[in-house]
Amino acid sequence: MQRKAYAPGIAALLAALLAGCTGGSGDGGPTDDSNQGGTGTASAAAEPGRYRTLPEPCGAVGHSSLDELLPGIRQITDGEQREKAYEGEATVTYDTDRKVGCQWKVDSQQATDHLLVDFERVVSYDSAVSDDSQAEQLFAEKEAAAHLPEPTATESTATESPAAGNTPAGGSSTAPSGSPSPSGTSSPSASASAAPTDLQPRVLEDVGDEAFLDDELSSSGSTAKQRTVTVAFRTSNVIVTIEYAEQPATVGVVPDSKEMQDRARKLASRLADSLSD
Repeated sequence: MQRKAYAPGIAALLAALLAGCTGGSGDGGPTDDSNQGGTGTASAAAEPGRYRTLPEPCGAVGHSSLDELLPGIRQITDGEQREKAYEGEATVTYDTDRKVGCQWKVDSQQATDHLLVDFERVVSYDSAVSDDSQAEQLFAEKEAAAHLPEPTATESTATESPAAGNTPAGGSSTAPSGSPSPSGTSSPSASASAAPTDLQPRVLEDVGDEAFLDDELSSSGSTAKQRTVTVAFRTSNVIVTIEYAEQPATVGVVPDSKEMQDRARKLASRLADSLSD
């Protein structure tokens, strides 16, 4: 019975000893050092992307650009209808912080023109992967899906002066299928073989951080052929896609590839500059 009387004293002594040990670790003991070391070695979160918002898509393309891309818009005589054509129509989206777009369609006596502009802001949900890296990966997948052809001839090869009566080296392979052969009325020239190569789907070097252009002509035989030029580019964590299509009103008329590509590239450059401002 007397042993029980001493129990509280022993318990108090043990509690004091334990408190002393705990206080030692709080003053820089091994327990705190290990915790601090773990915090110091943790990986820093990846940098967020440059862009936190997206532009208003239907207002991103100015009237002058629309006049150039959609020539029929200036042929609309009714002022209210013309203004509505300039306004475009926003595409359906469920998260305007991440993806927005606008489309225009204008009919004229010569052709029907379509324009679609799409903005996508990429956000990485992996703390070890930056928004820019995630956007770069998605853009690479988009470019791969376009199946761009490999370059078939270098500029130096295309511009070599051939011997009289001979085709320039690689000339037959650089022209896309179905393109006209050089005229026989004059000696072969650089432009005869170089121009088709310059207009084929390809990577672009002068728009945004990276960009590519695709050019596709529909193969429908009973109606006028539609040409669709796509220019996509990435600036930091924003990917912009432009789809520009034209279908002539007359069967047998083929939309001009160079003209459409020039218009689409010019718009891409303007949009890239506006994002950089």
